[in-house]
Amino acid sequence: MTFKLHPEVSTADTEYGIVLLDGRDGRYFQLNGTAAAAFQALLDGGTVEQAAERLTASFDVQLDRARQDVEQLVAKLVAVKVVAA
Repeated sequence: MTFKLHPEVSTADTEYGIVLLDGRDGRYFQLNGTAAAAFQALLDGGTVEQAAERLTASFDVQLDRARQDVEQLVAKLVAVKVVAA
């Protein structure tokens, strides 16, 4: 799976995670620290599994739960068309 940010979506790191701003319509999305870690792993070319493993290394979460969370994050970001997967 290739995870690519839409060209008109910009990101900004915050002390709480990452904010995504969709330049097409002005919508923005706040990703908390956990979601931001998974998002960055995917943008870096990682798979869902690798993003889930990164979460288990950084947060107190089981691999199965982390994988489900990453899959849900991807589905939501694809649904609002800020990324393509």
